[in-house]
Amino acid sequence: MPSYSDLVDETLIALSGYTQRQDQATYLTSAMTDTQTTMVVSDAAALSKGLVEVGDELMWVESFDRATNTATLAPYGRGFRGTQKAPHSIGDRVTISPSFPRSVIAKQLNNSITGVFPDIFGVFYTTFSFVSSINTYELPSEADEILAVHWQTTGPSQEWLPVRNYSINKNAYVGTFNTGKTISVYDGIVPGRTVHVVYSRQPQELYLPSDDFEDVTYLPSYAKEPVVLGAAYRVAGYLDVARLPGQTAEVDAIDQSAPVGSGGTVTRALFQLYQQRLTVASKRQQEDYPIRVRYGR
Repeated sequence: MPSYSDLVDETLIALSGYTQRQDQATYLTSAMTDTQTTMVVSDAAALSKGLVEVGDELMWVESFDRATNTATLAPYGRGFRGTQKAPHSIGDRVTISPSFPRSVIAKQLNNSITGVFPDIFGVFYTTFSFVSSINTYELPSEADEILAVHWQTTGPSQEWLPVRNYSINKNAYVGTFNTGKTISVYDGIVPGRTVHVVYSRQPQELYLPSDDFEDVTYLPSYAKEPVVLGAAYRVAGYLDVARLPGQTAEVDAIDQSAPVGSGGTVTRALFQLYQQRLTVASKRQQEDYPIRVRYGR
């Protein structure tokens, strides 16, 4: 499954069809530590004072020497705008004034991941051994709704039978149940047998570039597309914001093909596509976890 970094790339691809601007870029010819305030690039012709992006880190260039292709960063230039300082290797891409910083997309991906809930939810499980004298058991604090409950029968069949009589309490007394959430089981289950509870939960945000989408968020694989589109429509508004200083001949030329407000149009188009994909993914998950007949007290 795709990693956090892969999702950032896919969001950039989704946005690339809506802008005519091509980011200028070069690459490092010398490695950088996470504290170094100079960088050497292959071609300094495109460099200017201002924002650059190396990997997922934003930096602020204060000055540059075209003779040696060396840029000097401001004292505050590393980890600019709250990005993570990191070492960088020879050959790493250096993007000048990126249209869509990777750090911004990464944040919006997490906003999209939490935003798809409860239309699409994470899925996890817990187990416990049934005790004949106890019918109420503590659930994990992240449990939202119970999707299915089964218990393992005795004998060589290894069959798991559905539990029909149960109820969930999301406001259990924390003096007895630390998480404040419980399940009460009323079926005739053989004591000592394992009970398996599948529940929905709010998706978890991604953190490391290598984080696996499914493993970390607990979302199904088909949730990837609405998550990417959700991040794309959130970022699309930057198409207009980046053009606010509109006093140059370059901006006047751009206005003819992409007038101010086009970012809002792109946002609406991506939002409609996001809603469509979200609906499709939600219906598919409902098929995977249909509402089951159960009885409670």
